[in-house]
Amino acid sequence: MTTVAIVPTSNASGEKSYRAIAGDKQSVGKTAGQALDALTTQLGEVEFRALLIIDNFHADQFFTNEQKQRLSELMNMWRTARDQGQTLPPEIQIELDNLVNAELNAATARTASLAQQLSQ
Repeated sequence: MTTVAIVPTSNASGEKSYRAIAGDKQSVGKTAGQALDALTTQLGEVEFRALLIIDNFHADQFFTNEQKQRLSELMNMWRTARDQGQTLPPEIQIELDNLVNAELNAATARTASLAQQLSQ
């Protein structure tokens, strides 16, 4: 089963969107569902099976408020660079990649914690 992370983002004018990430594939949508649908198309899976847990995206012990804020800042920088046909400096791209991975790991840890709570 493919692991997908869906992360809320905001642009410079404060408009919220969602980014769905699976491995090296990403998509953006106005809703989490749109982002997931676009990603599913990219993955080319005829049957997409998933258990979806919609989180409130608040900071927690797995991904702090500081990490969330920095991820949002870096995503805004990435979008600006992309729209201008540029790339981020390597050190900024590495930081962004690390935060995306940290959020994915946090989502996995949250899910494991939830599964443990449900099994009790």
